[in-house]
Amino acid sequence: MIASNLSAISCRRANSALCLSAVEEHLEASSSYRNLSPTGHLLVAVTLGFIGTFGFLNNLLVLVLFCRYKILRSPINFLLVNICLSDLLVCVLGTPFSFAASTQGRWLIGDTGCVWYGFANSFLGIVSLISLAVLSYERYCTMMGSTEADATNYRKVAGGVVMSWVYSLIWTLPPLFGWSRYGPEGPGTTCSVDWTTKTANNISYIICLFIFCLIVPFLVIVFCYGKLLHAIKQVSGVNTSMSRKREHRVLLMVTTMVIFYLLCWLPYGIMALLATFGAPGLVTAEASIVPSILAKSSTFINPIIYIFMNKQFYRCFRALFNCDKPQRGSSLKSSSKVTKPVRLGRRTDNFTFVVASLGPTVLPNQANPAEDGPLSTDNAKPAVVSLVAHYNG
Repeated sequence: MIASNLSAISCRRANSALCLSAVEEHLEASSSYRNLSPTGHLLVAVTLGFIGTFGFLNNLLVLVLFCRYKILRSPINFLLVNICLSDLLVCVLGTPFSFAASTQGRWLIGDTGCVWYGFANSFLGIVSLISLAVLSYERYCTMMGSTEADATNYRKVAGGVVMSWVYSLIWTLPPLFGWSRYGPEGPGTTCSVDWTTKTANNISYIICLFIFCLIVPFLVIVFCYGKLLHAIKQVSGVNTSMSRKREHRVLLMVTTMVIFYLLCWLPYGIMALLATFGAPGLVTAEASIVPSILAKSSTFINPIIYIFMNKQFYRCFRALFNCDKPQRGSSLKSSSKVTKPVRLGRRTDNFTFVVASLGPTVLPNQANPAEDGPLSTDNAKPAVVSLVAHYNG
């Protein structure tokens, strides 16, 4: 264990009884993390093998679809691809090492490899979390915007992507320079931030990491999708037949995303806080490995929620294996051709409702970003009166 080795070296140099007692206390606190049975290690290895394999295949498939079909190359989908890229890198750079360690019941690539593993997984995991928050904010801005979204403007989305990587780097570099550290966790077959050392230096970092890399993204997601759902409920009062169905779809989408976000990341955050502030030995090996696996499971859950429940990607997925072209209705760049334009402005509270397009109409997804997620609109429908709501508050 890294901390034990460093502490022992320091003790030999200082020849201090106080230092030796501190090392003994640290070893006693850490011993509870090393009692996972061989059967437990085997179960962890099988689970990690499943997560790594399907996470790699799911995310790789998304990248293939994005590269092959131009209709998927929209700003909102660029954010989805960023999430898949970070999850794919976790499956390549992290999961194989923890899988191999679990098969042997011990860490296999040394102290330096442990630090690298802890840094890489923390960095890529935070990129994914921040990207989910940026995605929700982009949908919120598109929905509440006073003008129709520009499907060719990548500048804002590119800024969000860069911000997610830089923000993650800001919070994962400090342990490499002395603010906390990376070391073994759980049964000793994975590495992460040191959750057990009870020093002011370590505790302050964990508190900041918990607030700014878990709580803040979650609040952004809840706020943005809550506003989006509220806006759709307002529209439902004007056009019940069309908007009620859309409201239920968005509600299902938001509920699914929030539940799985909490399922994957909240147990890990709680475990980290208990290990940091709880009594030594409070978090056992079994209790620590389950939240870690749940956090890693986000690498294959994210593509299912954000990609394969999206009708655009699903059509392209079918086209890829049928060697056919995807339906035109799945394009984000679809536009309405109005044969008999009728424009009617109506203001209710903070919403301006515009009724337009009598005739063959395709509802573009960018007009309603809620449909860009797991649930998007169906094919074009003739003779439809479309209702567009702009939020002015």
